[in-house]
Amino acid sequence: MLNILLYIACVLIWGTTWYAITMQLGVVAPEVSLTYRFGGATLILLIYSLSTRRPLRISLADHGFAVLLGICMFSLNYALTYYGAQYISSGLVAVLFTVLTFMNLANERLCFGVRADWRILSASFIGLAGVGLIFMPELASLTSGSDRLMGMALVIAGTYLASLGNMVAIRNTRRGIRPTIMSVYGMAYGTFFLGLSAVIQGKPFIIEHTTRYLGSLLYLSVMGTAVAFVCYLELIRRIGSGRAAYTSVIIPLVALTVSAFFENYHFTVVSTAGVALVLVGNALALTGRIKAH
Repeated sequence: MLNILLYIACVLIWGTTWYAITMQLGVVAPEVSLTYRFGGATLILLIYSLSTRRPLRISLADHGFAVLLGICMFSLNYALTYYGAQYISSGLVAVLFTVLTFMNLANERLCFGVRADWRILSASFIGLAGVGLIFMPELASLTSGSDRLMGMALVIAGTYLASLGNMVAIRNTRRGIRPTIMSVYGMAYGTFFLGLSAVIQGKPFIIEHTTRYLGSLLYLSVMGTAVAFVCYLELIRRIGSGRAAYTSVIIPLVALTVSAFFENYHFTVVSTAGVALVLVGNALALTGRIKAH
């Protein structure tokens, strides 16, 4: 039951962040907004850890892996995705990000010798086919061009970095480090790298004083980062990165539902069939097993 609750939390929170992210773009540079977002989340988790008297000390080697986690999961991957989204539609970004499932399965096999059974593999193919049907109009309208190809390459690169971050998370949990503690350090390092990148590029640290920007920033910092990432890292610890990454397949469904309410998106027969495939794949993924050599 706890696994299911963690899974639902990740899907619902990250499914709504797609819309919140659009409120961040425009006035403030992506690196700066991300610095605010992860900086706020770090502070929240640090206060929580101190108030619950959780031990924060980790070894020097663990700090090295926290740096890797910060780069792969809490900074560079997001920056690449934000910039990629400037060249391609958010729907196509969602389609590309679902490849995280395959990347995690492959990297978990390569790094830890873990292999998935037929249900998880089938779930991945079925789910991706469903997402493809949902976003078929956008895929059909995709034309070749340097800008679009650049956008796709940036998003795929960001997704692969996120997968590597998942592998670091697995290593950390095997070391017995709780997700909350590692998130504090990972987000702190990620915030530092994002801020440093903004300074090097000469991006001004300004704030858009609007309810839209500040409200979305608060939601992304608290729910979309502090809460969601702790839930996701705990999910990886409990069920493995392959099945945890399947959240990336069902998250677009939540994003579409939000879009239907706020952006006038309309479901069609084809997209509804895609939803059905994603749900079938989701059921298979959650009941599949992972095996270690």
